[in-house]
Amino acid sequence: MSDVIDNKADSRFEISVDGAMAIAEYRIDGDTIYFTHTETADALQGKGVASKLIRAALTSAKERGLKIVPRCSFVADYLAKHPEFRS
Repeated sequence: MSDVIDNKADSRFEISVDGAMAIAEYRIDGDTIYFTHTETADALQGKGVASKLIRAALTSAKERGLKIVPRCSFVADYLAKHPEFRS
């Protein structure tokens, strides 16, 4: 499994595995990051790839001192299970 990258040009975190992609789109406004959409290729679903993606994205946001606001259900569910990332 390759590493998660922050594709700032497209405002999304990405991970590519065996040619398939998972993404977490975001928007930054001031000191707040809004996660707006998460999508995982069918071939990657159920393998923990989206969780790895979101963990890396949330870690990056916290390291940058950004307040995290979930606007997509996957990120909201992840935050409910992992309170260490709540702002």
